[in-house]
Amino acid sequence: MKQYIQRYNYLQKLIDRRNNGEIKVITGSRRCGKSWLLSKIYFDWLVSNGVAQDNIISITFDTDDIDDTGDLTNPEELKAYLRSRIVSESEDYYIFLDEIQEVEGFEKIVNGLNKKDNVDVYVTGSNSKFLSSDINTLFRGRGDEVRLYPLSFSEFCENRTEPRQELWKEYYTFGGMPGLLGHKKAEEKTAYLQRLWTKTYIDDVVERHNVKNRQAFESLVDMLCSSIGSLTNPTKIANTINSLQHIKVDSETINTYLGYLQESYLFEAAKRYNIKGKRYFESIKKYYSVDLGLRNARLNYRQQEITHIMENVVFNHLCMRGYKVDVGVIEKREMTNGKSQYKQYEVDFIATNGIEKYYIQSAYALPDESKREQELASLKRIDDSFQKVIIVGDDIMTYTDDNGFVFMGLFQFLSNEKVLS
Repeated sequence: MKQYIQRYNYLQKLIDRRNNGEIKVITGSRRCGKSWLLSKIYFDWLVSNGVAQDNIISITFDTDDIDDTGDLTNPEELKAYLRSRIVSESEDYYIFLDEIQEVEGFEKIVNGLNKKDNVDVYVTGSNSKFLSSDINTLFRGRGDEVRLYPLSFSEFCENRTEPRQELWKEYYTFGGMPGLLGHKKAEEKTAYLQRLWTKTYIDDVVERHNVKNRQAFESLVDMLCSSIGSLTNPTKIANTINSLQHIKVDSETINTYLGYLQESYLFEAAKRYNIKGKRYFESIKKYYSVDLGLRNARLNYRQQEITHIMENVVFNHLCMRGYKVDVGVIEKREMTNGKSQYKQYEVDFIATNGIEKYYIQSAYALPDESKREQELASLKRIDDSFQKVIIVGDDIMTYTDDNGFVFMGLFQFLSNEKVLS
């Protein structure tokens, strides 16, 4: 029997939300595994826990398969089919509606199903037409979002026997898109990832939003891939595209395009936060790719800087674990060459989940005391009591230094979801 990745973290989220009276909405980038999570992993769990298969109604709307159920993208035929399947008011039913945006007026049907006490509704939708920003409006405040990411490093390593260092190199090169599991050769993986960009992601956004300046839009994608983890803003990006690529575009258009890319779950932004001043720099952000394999394929595997790659992986992992992530800055007035001036010290990440809060530095290597002091300088200037963590690329045992700072290895951080607490 072929093994498959169980995605326990997301399965548990669905289990926790089971029969909670809300519409479970599984979101995430195209091809990150939303359909598989519902139709295979959660389906198998329900059956193994006593739910009859006839009481699990799973419908996929973006397939060309033809069977005796008819055209279920037709709202009336869909409603008739569901009525024919929900035959008892005393039994619980689980409805999986995959790529529901293919049905015109689907929100009325889904909201109607959710009113039934014995029906538990789960939907997925293409990010090109069905975004997290739409959920509250579509489902009248009854949408419960479960955000799905590409495979984490620990998920990627499931059922694999190669040395961890080899798996790490493969992961940060080709990423965690589940569809890669069916491709063995590097050129096949590259072709798959580049096909996703051209035939799925770019076309989706252009079609949904009627993007007029596709050349500028694709230049923006290339720039974000090239500068992951760099502070920037729409004006700076527009100026760079205008001057270096001679493509005319203004900052307002760039800001709009950035929104499209974030709504499509291709990039995530981290706001810059002044820790002492307790305020955000609204226009300055860092952008990270939701999947490094997609980023690398877009750049034809140029710019493989391990420090930036590790920083992106750490950011993604924090997001996968449910943390809200900002980038921090400490401003201090200090004496330099006999003059008093402000200096800024960067904190890679401020991660919080509403209860816990961590200041985190991603430091691939600390070869000497000078580099160590450079990485610790910002943390030493934070005077609150929240935990300060330094993640290093070396495979080390976790320890706490004399400052109370926690040092841990990258693999320890990625492999243990409880490691921060």
